[in-house]
Amino acid sequence: MSLRETKKQQTRTAIADTALELFREYGFDQVTVAEVARHVGVSTNTVFNYFPTKEDLFFDRQAEVEGHLATLVRDRAPGTCPVETIRDDLLAALQQDDPMLGLHPGALRFWQIIHDSPALRAREREIGERAEAALATALAEHPPRTASAPNNADLPMLALLAGAIAGTHRAALREIKRRVMSGEPPAHARDAIAPAALQAFNLLCLGLHADAAAQTSQERQLSQQARRDRRTHA
Repeated sequence: MSLRETKKQQTRTAIADTALELFREYGFDQVTVAEVARHVGVSTNTVFNYFPTKEDLFFDRQAEVEGHLATLVRDRAPGTCPVETIRDDLLAALQQDDPMLGLHPGALRFWQIIHDSPALRAREREIGERAEAALATALAEHPPRTASAPNNADLPMLALLAGAIAGTHRAALREIKRRVMSGEPPAHARDAIAPAALQAFNLLCLGLHADAAAQTSQERQLSQQARRDRRTHA
């Protein structure tokens, strides 16, 4: 990275960190972009050069979140079930207390800020919708075994599958949020969600590969019948 790019990244980080500190202290709707700029020591236009909207200041890792599930699907090993890939990533994150899941002391205030702001709640929904759309695109580009040769007729199925996978992932994170905001210790929330997420994703995976399993069973029966026929005619 060049010196210019390094300085730009440092400026972006300083703006985002300062904005979050102000939002935590005063709330999202009570802080203006001009106040953020003044605390950083830059112009308001500079802030908007890095963050097109005020909501972008709060969700400064939005692009990473929106592309996470799609990236997992694209980067998975050939023949690997996309549901299993996303399941295992979530379970590993839970085991490691990944900060992105909200299992850290500062998460409660972060979620409270979102809860208190209609604009942030709307943006949070948009992020979820974009993540689901990106996942649907990734599934079309790198389909599961049951759709190894996708055509236009398969695309609605893959879009629905993306909705089921992304919805299950969002539901797991939402349940963590609900539990922590209700006062449950993060470790307890994690220990409750991990087995539930495992079971939910396994059910999705089972359904996804049910037709493949049925085909394998049918092939096995045909093979057994062929052997019996050969013995009969021997």
